[in-house]
Amino acid sequence: MKTKVIKLDAAKIDAMKINEAAAIIESGGLVAFPTETVYGIACRVRSDSLVRLDNLKGRTADKYYTLHIGQKSDVGNYVPTIGLKAQKLIQNAWPGPLTIVFELDKKDIDEQHKNLKGEVFVSLYKDHSIGIRCPDNTIAAMLLQQTRTPVVAPSANITDRPPAVDAGQVLDQLSGKIDLLLDAGPCKYKQSSTVVKIGKKGMGILRPGVYSQAELEALSQIQFLFVCTGNTCRSPMAEGIFRKYLAEKLQCNVDGLDKMGYKVSSAGIIGSVGYPATAEAVTACAAKGVDIKAHRNKGLSRELIEASDIIFAMEQIHR
Repeated sequence: MKTKVIKLDAAKIDAMKINEAAAIIESGGLVAFPTETVYGIACRVRSDSLVRLDNLKGRTADKYYTLHIGQKSDVGNYVPTIGLKAQKLIQNAWPGPLTIVFELDKKDIDEQHKNLKGEVFVSLYKDHSIGIRCPDNTIAAMLLQQTRTPVVAPSANITDRPPAVDAGQVLDQLSGKIDLLLDAGPCKYKQSSTVVKIGKKGMGILRPGVYSQAELEALSQIQFLFVCTGNTCRSPMAEGIFRKYLAEKLQCNVDGLDKMGYKVSSAGIIGSVGYPATAEAVTACAAKGVDIKAHRNKGLSRELIEASDIIFAMEQIHR
């Protein structure tokens, strides 16, 4: 078999050529295509095509491939319930060089088992989890959107050899083994996507890549804000009690919330600054095992509002 090569210009993409590539994938063929990280091999999620992909890559069938989607809104078709940190990453890092492994609870797994064809479900989900990537590349996005079947896309290389970052490297390893190569020149980053897993125990990097740990922590940080009038009683009480609740849910110390990627604060709509919480508020919180003696009030600002993901107003007038 000779591998067909189609050259594409990302600035002026020929839709007919993208449609041709999509049709090949839908019929069971393998298509190498560019992303912003490395070239990938697009394969439909059907057992016959996946066996061919396994043989080409030199991988065993127990290794699961990452689902690729053409637009981030498609993630809901595969992950019914998305947690706050995952939502924040999707918002800030997709489309982009990040693969997210989502953990699903039993209810969501059972729902997906019903919604997806058995072969698709078995091929995509392992141990109640699924890996998904949304590439930041116009050609990749168009191809994935045009293909009317779920697509997995491992890097375009044989296992234990470096991923291909241009068309020449794809052909060096896979010429005659794939049906089509979409050649759009070298990849932007020339390194693999970062793979991160998000679940009940927080977020952890499974494979290093374009994004660093520090960058992902910043992109996924969740900020809660409680607002009242003067920030000396109701909102600092709510802040302190919520910190304790959140730490218990995450099974960490209150002081460890920032490290877990959660920030909790409070403010008042009156602009006074530096006053402590009232004695009554301190006493009420102490009865619940919450210490707010160190609290000093601050005024609400546009910057604080824009930085917050979830804002709780103590009364209607604070909205």
